[in-house]
Amino acid sequence: MSHLVVLQHLEREGPGRFGEEARRRGWDVTVCRPDRGEPMPRLGPGQALLVLGGPMGVGDIGSPSFPWLEAEVALLRECLECERPVVGLCLGAQLLAFAAGGQVVPLTAGDPPVRAYEVGWEPVAWTRPEDQEPVLAGLGAALPALHWHGDRIRLPAAAVLLGSTPLCTEQMFRIGHHAHGLQFHVEVTDAALETWLEEDGDYVRLALGPDGVEQLRAGREGWGEEGERQGRRLINNLLDRIGALLGGYPLL
Repeated sequence: MSHLVVLQHLEREGPGRFGEEARRRGWDVTVCRPDRGEPMPRLGPGQALLVLGGPMGVGDIGSPSFPWLEAEVALLRECLECERPVVGLCLGAQLLAFAAGGQVVPLTAGDPPVRAYEVGWEPVAWTRPEDQEPVLAGLGAALPALHWHGDRIRLPAAAVLLGSTPLCTEQMFRIGHHAHGLQFHVEVTDAALETWLEEDGDYVRLALGPDGVEQLRAGREGWGEEGERQGRRLINNLLDRIGALLGGYPLL
């Protein structure tokens, strides 16, 4: 049986729809909380890794507040070296890129550039055709996605860019045939989003202004249903890919 091991860094940011779809397939899903002092998992046959988001970042590696970040990067490097299936979401994508030799820098916009934040709903446009990227099958030209970040990934040489937004080029990427990073969020359920808005509303208002929380709720009304449908399709495409790798049968 396939087994999805999840690294979660904050109570409100769980595996959400990723966990739901994996369990629907009959997979085991185990959540590890390094932020609570739990040891980094030792991965074995049949196991894939999902790394979730959080407010900490690559710049916090080495900080005594987040002593587990270094071990997490080491685990990601091990996954890359042994070609173990791995998916990184938001912070997880940034750590994955860093583990492969990339960088993470503050997001900026304009000329001259000023600090920027990408929070809210924005379609991610695909930069590769689906006949070359099976994980994009059936997704059309773009996916309405939830964004919640203020950093930008500078991809390592080994990465292939798969999706972008006008504000942030590096939205989705692939390293080899086994590792994928998503800067955006497809895992967040409606209930979880409400918790995010309640607990992290100051960040939303910093990004969008005083009515930022209301803007985000309105965006969910406009984009949420299609975003969930397409997001679940992308999740299942990624799980198909993981299943193929764990099962040892030929990849499409």
